[in-house]
Amino acid sequence: MITEIGHYALVLALILAVAQATLPLIGAQRGSRPWMALAQPTAIGQFGFLGLSFLALIHAYVVSDFSVAAVYENSHSAQPLIYRIAGAWGNHEGSLLLWVLILALFGALLALFGDNLPPRLRARALSVQAMISVGFLLFMLFTSNPFARLDPAPLEGRELNPLLQDPGLATHPPMLYIGYVGLSMAFSFAIAALIDGKVDAAWARWVRPWTLLAWTTLTAGIVLGSHWAYYELGWGGWWYWDPVENASFMPWLIATALLHSAIVVEKRDALKAWTILLAILGFAFSMLGTFLVRSGVITSVHAFAQDPARGLFILALLTVAIGGSFVLFAWRAPILKAGGMFAPISREGAMVINNLLLATATATVLLGTLYPLILSVSGGGTVSVGTPYYNATFVPLTLPLVALTAIGPFLGWKRGDLPAAMQRLTFAFIATFIAAVLTWWWRTDGPLLAVLGIAIGVWLLAGTLLEWAGRVKLFRTDLATSWSRAVNLPRAAYGMTLAHAGLAIAIIGMTGASAWKVEHIQVMHVGETVEVGDYAYRLDNVQTLPVENYLAERATFTVLQDGKTVTTLQPERRQYLVQPMPTTESAVHTTWKQDLYAVIGEPDGKGGWTVRFYHEPLVIWIWGGGFVMVFGGLISLSDRRYRVGAPSRALAAIRAARA
Repeated sequence: MITEIGHYALVLALILAVAQATLPLIGAQRGSRPWMALAQPTAIGQFGFLGLSFLALIHAYVVSDFSVAAVYENSHSAQPLIYRIAGAWGNHEGSLLLWVLILALFGALLALFGDNLPPRLRARALSVQAMISVGFLLFMLFTSNPFARLDPAPLEGRELNPLLQDPGLATHPPMLYIGYVGLSMAFSFAIAALIDGKVDAAWARWVRPWTLLAWTTLTAGIVLGSHWAYYELGWGGWWYWDPVENASFMPWLIATALLHSAIVVEKRDALKAWTILLAILGFAFSMLGTFLVRSGVITSVHAFAQDPARGLFILALLTVAIGGSFVLFAWRAPILKAGGMFAPISREGAMVINNLLLATATATVLLGTLYPLILSVSGGGTVSVGTPYYNATFVPLTLPLVALTAIGPFLGWKRGDLPAAMQRLTFAFIATFIAAVLTWWWRTDGPLLAVLGIAIGVWLLAGTLLEWAGRVKLFRTDLATSWSRAVNLPRAAYGMTLAHAGLAIAIIGMTGASAWKVEHIQVMHVGETVEVGDYAYRLDNVQTLPVENYLAERATFTVLQDGKTVTTLQPERRQYLVQPMPTTESAVHTTWKQDLYAVIGEPDGKGGWTVRFYHEPLVIWIWGGGFVMVFGGLISLSDRRYRVGAPSRALAAIRAARA
């Protein structure tokens, strides 16, 4: 009965989404306030029905109702409760319902807290948001019903993919979906602005919080997913340039560009058409990621579905939504006046270069992602595009981008003084030179580019700290004045500082983990010791342990340095009982300098086991830098100016118009 209620709730949500997509849009065109006002109750009602539907699906997983096809395919009564709950979105149908639920949540938030927006803009934005919901709800109900029944009902389920039975499933996908939906809000505001023919500072102020939320949650989702793959897959890597990894990374790059471009619109009334285009592209890349995951064109642990019919539906939806948006953009963009002028050397100019480099970097990732798929479909054979391609194309674009990120904040608006900015960065030059020399002296066994990577990370970190010190006049006035300026500094300024500093820290970690990684593979017997770098690993024992829904072979390694015990590592090799899939669970000892990483593999049949050891220098800096960036985004979101949502002059104009 509860399952049927969930199904009916989906149908009712679709009806409300159709009403929300049409009536307020017509009302905005006719200037009818009652019709525009319909956007609010329909958005809230749609979220209510989708929430009820999602709870019904969670209930089916918790009670192991195997008459529901999705539960049968992705759950088992012996699974721990956390994986039965998280398994609700660890598959195509459930994840699609979560995606639409978050979409409706954002619409409800805009309906409840968007009173400071012009009624026409809010009505049109909510209508565009509902059009996206209509497309996905139709897709769900006709091709991917999460409540489809099986008759007769099986006694047991087929179990969740063992690789997904990890706490990361509870956090990684929802974070990515919030990011994707945040970009859909920027897209909805952009389409509403194109229909209205007006983009100004107030519009930029309204769209920035949604973009910032998308960027923050996408950052968190990418970091969580990278860390999950690092310890779960057992190969000691933190990024593989997998097509679906790229599918989440490309919207992040565009969202980064959109954030900076919206600042120029808000501050200088410039780059209007470009900002609108970025908002459309950001959502287009989110839709592309949905297509890659659910179309069957790739084979990956990330892939939710392998049904070409579903892929064609999403492709049609992508064509209508994004193709129609580009047509509207081509028609309306010429009426968006350029606004304020600025010199090439200025803060605006730095952000333009920033945007161009980010867009070009996104294009290189897009080419590397789609080229093997296009070649395969066209009968050109199979080709793999891996790390060498991205090192040769993406990395050279990011080096000037990061260097410019440290310089840009020191340039003035409209017209900047580059020599003065470089003079203020003298300490950053000194710190960078010292870091490069020390790196070369400390680690002569790595590639020369590693020295450049560490140097560019230190350059950005030093430049970011200098910019903050300049804001508070540190060491240029008394401490009491500096403290007062620091306390009164806008939270958005702290957010920018933390985001740039986090990026610098992550770059240092990526460089260390890529350049000086040590890998050792061999067969070991109990009691043997192997030397890897400065450490000795002794295999003490291997035990077979029954655990809930799998059998584990757990090895115990004692790690020694100079004869002293450093730590004990206990990696596992798991054999799941329902799906006979062996998986590995690495054991990692983390310090600020490096990770000691151990994996146990297949037995050799002669009393030995294949083992792998990795030394991962500075890898913790990657995760640390990523979460510093996330914290910076959250600090920025707490800025009062984002809560207000519009400049005071714009609010005054709105109130005067209403009066």
